[in-house]
Amino acid sequence: MINGTKVICLCGSTRFTAEMMMLTWEYAKNGVLALGWFVIPIAEGEPTHHLAEKEGIADLLDELHLRKIDLSDEVHVVNVGGYYGDSTKREIAYAESQGKPVKYLFK
Repeated sequence: MINGTKVICLCGSTRFTAEMMMLTWEYAKNGVLALGWFVIPIAEGEPTHHLAEKEGIADLLDELHLRKIDLSDEVHVVNVGGYYGDSTKREIAYAESQGKPVKYLFK
């Protein structure tokens, strides 16, 4: 908690950006600080995921995301349709190794 405010870190595939943005909004309305990734508007028809790989900064952003987990009280996995990939699996393993509770949001 930061000054009494619960902090969660959202983890999941960037293909679920829209769902994560809606969750961030819902958490904020309830006084919860949600940490996730940067959202950059992309031209219509362009993929919204793998931009970090395209720009050559995936490792940097992966490391920063682990720091967001460090700052969080718990981790919420955005696993639409039950899906989450290898990066999210690593983040879950890291969170668990740090004693952070992990909650899966979708079935």
